[in-house]
Amino acid sequence: MRLPSSRHCAIEGDGKKMDQAPPVRNPFVHVLKFTPMEKVKIALMTVTLFPIRLLMAAFMMLLAWPFAFIASVGRSETTVEPQCLWRRLVDIILRLIMRVMWFAGGFHWMTVKGQRALPAEAPILSLAPHSSYFDAIPVTMTMSSIVMKAESKDIPLWGTLIKYIRPVFVSRSDQDSRKKTVEEIKRRAHSGGEWPQIMIFPEGTCTNRSCLITFKPGAFIPAVPVQPVVIRYPNKLDTITWTWQGPGAFEILWLTLCQLHNEFVIEFLPIYTPSEEEKKNPALFAINVRRVMAKALGVPITDYSFEDCQLAMAEGQLRLPVDTCLLEFAKLVRRLGLKPRNTEKVLQDYGNRARKLEGQKLSLEDFAHFLDVPVSDMLRDMFALFDEHEDNRMDIREYVIALSVVCKPAKTLETMKLAFKMFEAEEDGAITERELAVILKTALGVSHLNVSRLFTTIAADDTGKITFDKFRGFVEENPDFAEECLYTENVGLHSGPCHAHQTQPNPSALNLQGTATSKTANGICPDFSPRDQDGAPDALLKKHN
Repeated sequence: MRLPSSRHCAIEGDGKKMDQAPPVRNPFVHVLKFTPMEKVKIALMTVTLFPIRLLMAAFMMLLAWPFAFIASVGRSETTVEPQCLWRRLVDIILRLIMRVMWFAGGFHWMTVKGQRALPAEAPILSLAPHSSYFDAIPVTMTMSSIVMKAESKDIPLWGTLIKYIRPVFVSRSDQDSRKKTVEEIKRRAHSGGEWPQIMIFPEGTCTNRSCLITFKPGAFIPAVPVQPVVIRYPNKLDTITWTWQGPGAFEILWLTLCQLHNEFVIEFLPIYTPSEEEKKNPALFAINVRRVMAKALGVPITDYSFEDCQLAMAEGQLRLPVDTCLLEFAKLVRRLGLKPRNTEKVLQDYGNRARKLEGQKLSLEDFAHFLDVPVSDMLRDMFALFDEHEDNRMDIREYVIALSVVCKPAKTLETMKLAFKMFEAEEDGAITERELAVILKTALGVSHLNVSRLFTTIAADDTGKITFDKFRGFVEENPDFAEECLYTENVGLHSGPCHAHQTQPNPSALNLQGTATSKTANGICPDFSPRDQDGAPDALLKKHN
């Protein structure tokens, strides 16, 4: 597979064409690189400034707790009490305490651009890009409500501070929670400014700010004016970003507190009032707001979404490298509606049909006929992923393998069994080294892959072929076969962030070599949008503090 140098077209949900290219960087990966001087500075700050800042931040949190507790006592969850003098005073005190806490953390001054709208003008603030738990800064600046997991309110100390800003809670144990959350946001949004503004990160997960990924429609369902708000961290060294693959939560905190100064810029854009069409179509509303915010940030937009995090984080025997083409493939599968409901049955059917073709190359028209879809610009973009030699031909078996990985990212052996079935010879049910290379490079979404060492290790009998049973036996005996036999021969795969087991980072034993070697699940904004057919696994929804 390969990413084409250009794309025919991209069409958003409103049917408009865009000049949209795949982002150069994987938005779910963050790689930190340090110069020798930076390493020395971090080491020095670790034993001097870091502990002082950490203690001051913790003290400010403790100091804020009694004020938040007093202000929260006796509050109703369904009505807003009058803002009497003492409550206003508590609000000012809490803002000051939070500002001191951020100052202690190195955010000495914060740049505010634009004018924040009143709650009656824009009940919802739409913030992007979401890249870190440091995005709590605008929450403490404005004391706006947010959407939070219901479990958060039971966390000692933190739960009291959260309850003070009157969040909308989403309960994962309540099947109707999403519906109730949307209804509560609607109720507050249509209160005429009585309730505090609701601050929502519509991306639903953290990225590295290289682009804006798909906005979930939940924030736009109330069909009220929203104020887009963009966030920037224009620091020379990006120690802020806490995304799916890269430095962990404590490592980010440690490195950020070790910086002499951290910059933060927040810009309030003009209020976006939805048209009648956008009020009826929240997805269109979200798309157009995203376009405005991307223009203000000067970054591209992409249809990558939280579902792509699932693909990148899958715990299979083969873990995807940073520059995998499968994220682009998965996006096109979604937009073309090619993800099957009955995955197993469809994949087996595709596999049987592909096997009968015996490696015959297909044209774009043949590809469309195979999938029973019309030829379109998006289908041309998908076809180009498999047209590696640019001769307008593709091997349909590669499409079936890629689709299997996207549909079942954690079930590597099932994908390999399907692939062997399509490639194996009739007489001995075995495949050659070249065919194994095609299978594995497609499963990883890369254009080149050397499998000589892996193949030689498995085919110890010098027959020049291996069967699926041999491959499965080898994988079961050597679960780290990719590390031992693939990554040593293919240096580019080492840039993949998932090729090491997760460890708990600490200042005294941390790798500062500049690679995102640990696989870390980040904090996610609770998704209260109507759930898609394929829900996210629970493991990917948990926040690791």
